Amino acid sequence: MGMGHDLGDSFHEKGWFSTNQFSLEPLFHARIRRYKCLTNDSSEASAVFLPYYAGLDVGRYLWGGFNVSVRDSGALDLAKWVKERPEWAVMGGRDHFVVAGRITWDFRRLDDDNGESSWGNKLMLLPEVRNITVLTIESSPWSKNDIAIPYPSYFHPSNDRQVTRWQDTMRRQRRRTLFSFAGGPRPNMEESIRGQIIRQCLGSTKGKCKLLECKPENKKCDNPFNLMKLFQNSIFCLEPPGDSFTRRSTFDAILAGCIPVFFTPASAYVQYIWNLPRNHTSYSVLIPEDDVKENKANIEKILSQISKSRVAEMREEVIRMIPKVVYADPREKMEKIKDAFDLAIEGVLDKVGKVRKEMSEGKKKDWSVDFDEENSWKYYTFGSLEKHEWDHFFRRSPN
Repeated sequence: MGMGHDLGDSFHEKGWFSTNQFSLEPLFHARIRRYKCLTNDSSEASAVFLPYYAGLDVGRYLWGGFNVSVRDSGALDLAKWVKERPEWAVMGGRDHFVVAGRITWDFRRLDDDNGESSWGNKLMLLPEVRNITVLTIESSPWSKNDIAIPYPSYFHPSNDRQVTRWQDTMRRQRRRTLFSFAGGPRPNMEESIRGQIIRQCLGSTKGKCKLLECKPENKKCDNPFNLMKLFQNSIFCLEPPGDSFTRRSTFDAILAGCIPVFFTPASAYVQYIWNLPRNHTSYSVLIPEDDVKENKANIEKILSQISKSRVAEMREEVIRMIPKVVYADPREKMEKIKDAFDLAIEGVLDKVGKVRKEMSEGKKKDWSVDFDEENSWKYYTFGSLEKHEWDHFFRRSPN
């Protein structure tokens, strides 16, 4: 079911598993198979789920020199098959949704000319898939059809009590470290600020920052105990971009009651719109990455100047967010708490419902929102295309 090896009560609470960050597809599928509102009659369905494991499919071919035709084969087969189904004709696929358990860039290959050296497949660029809602662990700020939902974390509670007990434990947790960072440098990425962040952590006042440096040879960051211990003892957790905008670490930090510190709004604020508060200052800190690159931002100084009362308010908001970013154990049933799966289903149904209404009223010829796709991040986050202070973060999309 995608949860991984059961860790027992190693965290003094059951429901913990060694979950891989790319295991969302089987986990989500296991949940939806027990969803209370499933129907075998497609004419009654509000939405149609496609149980295609997009990330596990392409993940087989991202390394090892596979050519583009091999990497695209599953995506092309899906598009051909789904277009021939009778359900497709109802809304041209606009009521369909699929889960892709890797970041969006693994499915957006633009260049076929470089053969083996080009990355990923072109699933999300196929005309059919552009009609489908794709739920990913990281979406593109410049695309209309993919929406980000949380990475799987290590905690998969089986009942409401496990969640509330964990929240109470995190409220009582003593935090002796001002800020911490778990990650490795990106020396081959010119734009990465990780090197500066690591240097600031190592150069901070004694005891103010703790570093868990991730290296392939030590595998320290693959151990949930190392990560959760670090984050539980920290007031703030630094979450800079890595190979892409987002990190699974963000959700590990929230789970530990640690206040996330972001360096671009693309890391969370325009991503997880169904799970995180719209008021980003209520639960996090934003330090612009350009300020770090230009040595204008002293992270220790910025975080030290936040008042204790403000820190307490932010931490409480983070702890309240925990149910919204975990995926419950598919074998059990939550009573009152809505988890990340529930919010994703509600979000999809709401999105499809609006499109269906537009189609029935004939408002739009192609039944899509009429704006430049480059501004998708702005429209879906704020419902407006007006000038915004974050425009410079999203000035250009990657080619």
